[in-house]
Amino acid sequence: MAQKEAIKAYSTEQIQVLEGLEAVRKRPAMYIGSTDARGLHHLVTELVDNSIDEVLNGFADTIRCILHEDGSVEVSDNGRGIPVSIHSKTGKSGVETVMTILHAGGKFGGESSGYKVSGGLHGVGLSVVNALSEWFIMEVHKPPTIYRQRYEKGVPVTKLEEVGSTAESGTRQRFKPDATIFETVDFNAEMISTRLRESAFLNKGVRIIFEDKKAGKQSVYHYDGGIASFVEHLNRSKEPLHKPVIYFTRTVDDINVELAMQYTDGYNESVFTYANNVKTEEGGTHLSGFRSALTRSLNDYARKYNLLKENEENLQGEDVREGLTAVLSVKLINPQFEGQTKTKLGNSEVRGVVESIVVEGLTTYLEENPAEARAIIEKCIQAARAREAARKARELTRRKNALEISSLPGKLADCQITDPEQCELYLVEGDSAGGTAKQGRDRRFQAIMPLRGKILNIEKARLDKILTNAEIKAMISAIGAGVGEDFDLSKVRYGRIVLMTDADYDGLHIRTLLLTFFYRLMKPLVENGNVFIAMPPLYEVKKGKHVQYCHTDEELEEVLNKLGRQGTEIKRFKGLGEMNYDQLWETTMNPETRTIKLVSIDDAAAAEEVFSTLMGDKVEPRREFIEAHAKEVGQLDI
Repeated sequence: MAQKEAIKAYSTEQIQVLEGLEAVRKRPAMYIGSTDARGLHHLVTELVDNSIDEVLNGFADTIRCILHEDGSVEVSDNGRGIPVSIHSKTGKSGVETVMTILHAGGKFGGESSGYKVSGGLHGVGLSVVNALSEWFIMEVHKPPTIYRQRYEKGVPVTKLEEVGSTAESGTRQRFKPDATIFETVDFNAEMISTRLRESAFLNKGVRIIFEDKKAGKQSVYHYDGGIASFVEHLNRSKEPLHKPVIYFTRTVDDINVELAMQYTDGYNESVFTYANNVKTEEGGTHLSGFRSALTRSLNDYARKYNLLKENEENLQGEDVREGLTAVLSVKLINPQFEGQTKTKLGNSEVRGVVESIVVEGLTTYLEENPAEARAIIEKCIQAARAREAARKARELTRRKNALEISSLPGKLADCQITDPEQCELYLVEGDSAGGTAKQGRDRRFQAIMPLRGKILNIEKARLDKILTNAEIKAMISAIGAGVGEDFDLSKVRYGRIVLMTDADYDGLHIRTLLLTFFYRLMKPLVENGNVFIAMPPLYEVKKGKHVQYCHTDEELEEVLNKLGRQGTEIKRFKGLGEMNYDQLWETTMNPETRTIKLVSIDDAAAAEEVFSTLMGDKVEPRREFIEAHAKEVGQLDI
């Protein structure tokens, strides 16, 4: 309450003007990262983060987000509302100041400002969203009055008007993105929902309501367990090594550290970090402090109780993180992020604070829970032994030189060009289809590797076992960039890796196994946009000499309506092997006529959840996921 009383005065004079709003529309990627779907959804994130900042500082407890049928998005909260009085330096209202001037906001002055802790910089995000919107309606509730102002492409087209009365304070914003700026203006309800749920996990007790009016659905996210509930959610398709989730929080030097972690019987590390509720996808000083503390604490405990033999080396970082799911959240007064999209925390003082708090909290947990501590240490020791076995196996698969053709797998039909930017590798389901693809390809830049059967499900195997699998060894050798922590993007031999499988259930399963492989062991390849999915047609439609291919039932219906059904021949392809080589080339491999989908990771936590659910041991979460997404099966890979 002392903190709330100290900064509750939020007046127009606390909004500081740093510079104007030029160039946002000319160079939007500088402010939101990109103008694709990711950049589009970043607009929603900016507004939600502003509302979350009101929650962080104790002035709001409810946030509502609505996806309207006209493609606009509305975000509202029950916070204090943006100041409406005239700003002494700009001569404009507080609302118009933060809406039209870049770097005008209430979060630049630390404790003397309107916010002690914040993630987004209020004026930066708000003015950028406004500049990149076809229209934006700002509504501020300041009892007893409701104020409203409309903007178009960042320019106010009405004055700040009194439009009604209210007993509740808050902010209500609605905007429609500018189609001349963005590659797409179609919001993905699942992406928005995932982000809102994440915010609810990170802010214990807040209520976030999401309404998708297009689909007629509403969801309420409210978690009293906070990030501990987040870890339970992430692990719901895994088998925990211990219960309950390890959780502790402490504040040192105005830096609050909150950690929830749980080991599972899996083999993959899933650690997610946040600073002032902003996801730090590239980590930073808080992640470095956590990793150092984790390794140190487990080694100290293992040595103290002789769980590590005298002749055994200390556990390494990758050993103690195997099978770990963790959420680390720090809150501080002046966060230093790299770039406006804030992917990495740079505050040097945070590392030491996080390390000391985690060492203290984890040491206490281990001492008070000896059975769980022993189970965790034993898993880490097994991981260390497997790491050594994997190192030896990896040496056999690593290509020493990209020009050593003798090290390439025999089943690979390589291409003639050696420039990775111009080359692509097709991973093809089955020897038969692989043979057809070899005949139909352009051998100058297209390499073909047939895959026999289903590859190993790496979600259920350690790296040492994975690297003994013949199909996986062949793929690693062909790509030429190593695997896991040794993966080097600069050594990749092909600029595009294209997964080409049948359109039946087996083909979808093989595709998912391959995607799991790339996500777990060659993640930078996916993040860099090198992995694609081939889209072979389902139907061939013939009428006279006219031939047309269709990828979906809806597309087939459109073609039949256009051509007429009488005298039309329809052939359904059950697999790639049913096509001859010129058909496969024309429909699936010719860059001029083919359709391929880029595989991207828009949200690491969401991707982790999907792969764990689909490829993990627990059947019930997988069944629930498939039932929920059955109608969206075409989207599951992305």
